[in-house]
Amino acid sequence: MHQLTTIKQKITIPATPNEVYEALVDPQKHTAFTGSKATGEATVGSEFTAWDKYISGKHIELEKGKRIVQEWMTVAWPEGYDCSKLELTLRATSKGTQITMTHSNVPLELKEELAEGWTEFYWTPLKAYFKKQKQ
Repeated sequence: MHQLTTIKQKITIPATPNEVYEALVDPQKHTAFTGSKATGEATVGSEFTAWDKYISGKHIELEKGKRIVQEWMTVAWPEGYDCSKLELTLRATSKGTQITMTHSNVPLELKEELAEGWTEFYWTPLKAYFKKQKQ
């Protein structure tokens, strides 16, 4: 029996919900803020890759400026595990956009690595990307 867990994080990004949404689902903007190639298109059912194919998945639900739901996995995924489910909810605040991330069905052995990875490879560069754009 596989041990699964859920990672939950909340982060505020200094940009509008539509800007944050576009940066996360548009491959060119995703590439721009991460510095690594992303592919795919922002349509439900479309497959995507990020971080030079380290991450792959499929868009399950897309609600512009509000919600992104994806099947999601990395090349480090243990054999025999299904894709995880990534749900990002975007909400406008006085400081920008609050992202509520729920990353479920994550292999327990990858929990720490992925939790740190979200901050290091997504939230920190995303904040820096929008700070640069606002200057």
